[in-house]
Amino acid sequence: MTGEPQDDCLFCKIVAGHVPANVVRETDTTVAFRDINPQAPTHILVIPKVHHPDVASLAAAEPAIAADLLREAGEVASEEKLESYRIVFNTGGGAGQTVFHAHAHLLGGRGMQWPPG
Repeated sequence: MTGEPQDDCLFCKIVAGHVPANVVRETDTTVAFRDINPQAPTHILVIPKVHHPDVASLAAAEPAIAADLLREAGEVASEEKLESYRIVFNTGGGAGQTVFHAHAHLLGGRGMQWPPG
């Protein structure tokens, strides 16, 4: 069920404390941690504590938590002293989503190209 923890979800396991992560910030609704396969000098994932398979379903079901996710990405960027950064949401396997729990990639610390690859 959407919103409920999923036994087979890596990010649900991180939220529950069953899988370790390098957590940089946590709120009542979100957790932010360093990506284990960074694509930039700063690469932090910001996830909701509730399970939704992607950001579109999160925004439709719980818009306040979707807003929290974006606000926290900005807070983390500020704490990391990033002057410029990118926030990316991959939705679906064809877009590169590999963990089907909504999450934002906060990328910074290097120049970014457009269009993204």
